Amino acid sequence: MVLMLFLSFIILIFLGMPVAFSLGVSSLLYLFTNDIPLIVAAQKMYTGIDSFVLVCIPGFIFAGNLMNTGGITHRIIRFSNALVGWITGGLGIANVAASMIFAGISGTALADTASLGAILIPGMKEEGYDADFAAAITASSSTIGPIIPPSLPMIVVGTLVGLSVSKLFVAGAIPGILLGFGLMGMGYFIAKKRKYPKGKMQSARVIWATFKDAIWALLMTFIILFGILGGFFTPTEASIVAVLYALFVGLFIYKELKWKDIPKVMIESLITTASIMVLVGLANLFAWILASEQIPQMVAKGILSISDNPIIIILLLNVLLLFVGSFMETIAALVILFPVLLPVAVSIGMDPIHFGVMAVLNLMIGLTTPPVGVCLFVASSIGGISIVQTTKAILPFLLVSIVILLMVAFIPPLTLFLPSLIK
Repeated sequence: MVLMLFLSFIILIFLGMPVAFSLGVSSLLYLFTNDIPLIVAAQKMYTGIDSFVLVCIPGFIFAGNLMNTGGITHRIIRFSNALVGWITGGLGIANVAASMIFAGISGTALADTASLGAILIPGMKEEGYDADFAAAITASSSTIGPIIPPSLPMIVVGTLVGLSVSKLFVAGAIPGILLGFGLMGMGYFIAKKRKYPKGKMQSARVIWATFKDAIWALLMTFIILFGILGGFFTPTEASIVAVLYALFVGLFIYKELKWKDIPKVMIESLITTASIMVLVGLANLFAWILASEQIPQMVAKGILSISDNPIIIILLLNVLLLFVGSFMETIAALVILFPVLLPVAVSIGMDPIHFGVMAVLNLMIGLTTPPVGVCLFVASSIGGISIVQTTKAILPFLLVSIVILLMVAFIPPLTLFLPSLIK
C-alpha cells in the first residue's frame, strides 16, 4: 500500500499535475484501497489548516503585495545601488543587497526573483553585464528571502511540529546575512574577472537621500524582527502589524498605493493564500498516512543503519533535502519530509530549531539547482536566455550557497544564538 502511495504520487508529479492535487489523489487512492471512510480526508485536511499560527500566511502575503504595489521595490534598488554601485560589478552586488532588504517584505524566493528580476536583469544587461550573470545572481540571491524573517516556510515548519515560529524566524537571520555576503563576494570576483563596469561613487548627500526614501522599507524588517525578538508581539500579530504598516506607508508616505488598488491586491493575496492552505491541508492527509504506516520510524531506522556518525547523518540529510528541493515545491516538501526527518536529526542530538533552519535553507538552494529549480526558469525567462546558459552561470553561486549550508549544518551557534535570547 505504501509503495502504491508513493508510485501514484511520483507518476502524477511527472505527468504535470500540481503537487497539492498529486498528494490528494494518491492519498484518496490509499483510502479507497484500504476501505477507510473518506470523511477522514476532510478531518485531516481541516486539522492541517486549523492552526492560529497559519494566520501569519495571509497577513505577510498581503503586506508584501501592498508594499510591492506601493513602489517599495524601486526604492530598495535605488538605495542598494547608491550604497555599493561604485564597486566593480556594483549593480550585481546591489542586486544581492536589494534581496536582503526585500527578504523582510516578501518572505518568498519566487516573489523576490520575479519582482527584483523584472527591474534588475534588464537594467544590468543595459549597463553591459552578461545576461547569464544577471539571471544567475538574481536567482541565487532570491534564496535569501525565506531565510531572513519573515518566512513562510518557517511558519509551516513551526506549525507542523509545534516549534516556536518566533525562534525559527530569528534563527534564520545570521545564516541569511552570511549567505548574502557570500553571494556578494562571488559576484565581485566574477565581475573583476569579466571586467564588468562600475558606477561612480555617490556623494554622502545622494546616499542619505536614497536612504531616507527607503527608510520605510528598512523599518518594516526592523519592526518585525525586533518586535518578535523583544516579545512585543507574536508572529501572527506581527503579520497584522505588517499589513497596517504597509497600508500606512503605501497610502500616506509614498502615495503610490491607491484605494482602488487594494481590492485587486487583496484578491491576489487570497488566491496565493488559498493555494498554500489547500497544499498544507492535503499534505497533512498524506503525512497522516505516512505516520499510520510508521514511515518516519522506517526512514529513521534506515538512515541510522547506514552510520551512527552524526557528521555522516547530517551530510545524508542535506543530500536528500537538496535533491528533493530541486524538483518539489518548498512547502510541499517540508510538509512531507520534515516530520519524517526530524526524529532522525533529534536522535543524533540536533536541536529542532537548528534542523528547521537547515532544512529550509536546503530547499531554498534547491530552487536554484538544475535541472528544474523554479527560480532558474523565472530568471532565464526574464533574461531572455536558455536554462542551460543560466545553469552554467549559477554554478559558482551554488557553490557558495552550499558552503554556507555546511557552515549552518555544522556550526549550531549560527542558528541557535539569537533564539537563545528569546525566553
